[in-house]
Amino acid sequence: MPLGGSSKLLKALNEAAALGHLLDHGQLTRAELRALTGLSKPTISEAIRRLADADLVVGAGHETGRPGPNAEVYAVNPDAAYAVAMSVRDDAPSLTASLHDLRGAQRARLAVPVDFARTDPATAVTDTVDALCAAAGVARDPVAHVQLAVAGAFDPRDRVIHHVDVPGWSRRGLVDDLAAAAGVPVEVDNDVNLAALAERAHGAARGLPDADGFVLLWLGQTGLGLAIDLGGGTLLRGARGGAGEIGYMPVAADGARDFHDLVSGDAVRELAAGRGLRITDTALLRELAGRIVIGLAAVVAVLDPQLVVLGGEIGRAGGPALGEAVAKAMSRAAPLSTDIAVSTVEDDAPLLGAADAALSAVRRRLIESLRTPGT
Repeated sequence: MPLGGSSKLLKALNEAAALGHLLDHGQLTRAELRALTGLSKPTISEAIRRLADADLVVGAGHETGRPGPNAEVYAVNPDAAYAVAMSVRDDAPSLTASLHDLRGAQRARLAVPVDFARTDPATAVTDTVDALCAAAGVARDPVAHVQLAVAGAFDPRDRVIHHVDVPGWSRRGLVDDLAAAAGVPVEVDNDVNLAALAERAHGAARGLPDADGFVLLWLGQTGLGLAIDLGGGTLLRGARGGAGEIGYMPVAADGARDFHDLVSGDAVRELAAGRGLRITDTALLRELAGRIVIGLAAVVAVLDPQLVVLGGEIGRAGGPALGEAVAKAMSRAAPLSTDIAVSTVEDDAPLLGAADAALSAVRRRLIESLRTPGT
């Protein structure tokens, strides 16, 4: 490689290193950046200058309270790029979406009504992105990534969303059409998988060592699913994106054909109505826990997770009492012991996880673009 090319690449790597640390730490002085990167004072100063010229880094005030001159503090420019998270729900005619700046701050959040039977998904997505930008009062151009949370399985081989009940969203070629219409990369993932990312970062699995995996059993009003975290946020999606479709697990109990017949939203409502009980009543929780364990015991026997989190509307409604009932039932039925917890994510977990995934994608792509100048 010519000397000039080597010099250009080295500068790009220095910029990428500095920006990466600013993204991780929020705000840093030049001295702190030097300590983190191991670069010399002139080199880190040059990297900061180039990042500032590219509108990626801005001054964020001065450090006070220490001896000597007050050092200037630097941070990423929050408006350099935006990430969009979007949740496609099959139980409500709307798209729930949020817009986040490069620092991770939520700048806008909307629930946009959509007639899915009459509106093309590409139109719905692009209109929602435009509405978010308008609500936030920001330009559309910096939007760099859209992450969709869908109650279905995205197969990376044929790039089709399977097992989705929203009209138009299982069409072949849709995902590529979404990206073309939005003008930015669009990624699709199962909503429960994304909820697991939120649980790892913000909920009951927060603080779990990266080496330890967990599973999230989603007991929703209209959906049932299982997310499998193999450790550190690495999710098992399967060859066709269908890992965790636990509702299809065959069971032989109470006349049920599969796990969905036992613990779906409709099944739980029928159980409560038949007993004249509410989801918080002890007798109902005990019977529901017994049903949950029929499927969960098999999951624990195969995966041996450190933690099982009960999420979704039904899981959260049952609360700690449901968690305790499941733990007791598991101790009798499962061959392996595991911790049981109820989700502590207060927000819309799939949307929150989609926001984390979208922001990570934007930051990763930005760092990669610095490391490969001229691409």
